[in-house]
Amino acid sequence: MPELRPEHPQGCVSSEERPQGCVSSERSDTLAGDVLAGRRRALAKAITLVESRRADHRAQAQRLLAAILPHSGRSLRVGISGVPGVGKSTFIEALGIYLIERGQRVAVLAVDPSSSLSGGSILGDKTRMERLSQRPEAFIRPSPSAGSLGGVADRTRESLLLCEAAGFDVVIVETVGVGQSETAVAGMTDIFCLLQLPNAGDDLQALKKGIVELADLIVINKADLDAAAATRAQAQMKSALAMFRHPSPHWTPPVLTLSALLKEGMDAFWHEVERYRATLGVSGELAARRRHQARAWMWELIGQGLHERFRSNAAVDRELPALEAAVEAGTTTPAAAAAQLLDHLGH
Repeated sequence: MPELRPEHPQGCVSSEERPQGCVSSERSDTLAGDVLAGRRRALAKAITLVESRRADHRAQAQRLLAAILPHSGRSLRVGISGVPGVGKSTFIEALGIYLIERGQRVAVLAVDPSSSLSGGSILGDKTRMERLSQRPEAFIRPSPSAGSLGGVADRTRESLLLCEAAGFDVVIVETVGVGQSETAVAGMTDIFCLLQLPNAGDDLQALKKGIVELADLIVINKADLDAAAATRAQAQMKSALAMFRHPSPHWTPPVLTLSALLKEGMDAFWHEVERYRATLGVSGELAARRRHQARAWMWELIGQGLHERFRSNAAVDRELPALEAAVEAGTTTPAAAAAQLLDHLGH
């Protein structure tokens, strides 16, 4: 298949261990060289650097990303989503070991939900993937969602690029598992796989799940618990998918049943992934998908940058408390207050 070209965003990298400090004392070119050499500690530092919100760290991160960007874009990017309890971590561990036994290097970017009250995250994915985390060919990086929407962390794309630059053949992105809104991962991966449970509802319920229409491959996991229920769920999901039109005219999302716990069905799953890659690779659709993702990422970063400039504007800072109070009191409309504050960005 034609080589997939890397996108050109403003971020990058990932890691396996979260070090205590960032890398402000290290030169970006030295860190980039260590990442490209596949040094895991350097990869960990690089991800921590790009996740930092400090202005000086962000400047270093941009230099780092510029250095590694030509070496990214060669991995297969696999997105995994599903509701809590569907067995995402068990599935990813089984898949990771399956791929490693076939000579592949695997990186996992796992996103854990952050508390809306404390802001903290458990970051327990490495514990749930104990066997995989012990393999030298694997790299697991848990990151907090930190309030980001769409089931991924704010800097997941940057982490993905760094894993690619470090030489991993497959990069798996696992979403937090909060439900229908976890669609951001579909905008940063080559293939988006949705895990479902047996007895999860009929085809009408499946139609309500907006995330289903974005899936490139659907898996009914835990088929070992109730094979008959898994078969029914498979048939219902196939019926539901008939109501959707996949973005590619050359692909119809398959629906598989398997048991990640028993490691049954991994061959069939990976066969479909490879078939998808070959089908859309030959038609040029995978390369086009990455170009579209890069453009969408640019606009997302523009939006983030504008928001940061707005919140750091001195005039906005002065007027915001009074306008917030006026909106709460009902003496001005939210639209009028927003227009008055946004007007300061034009000065």
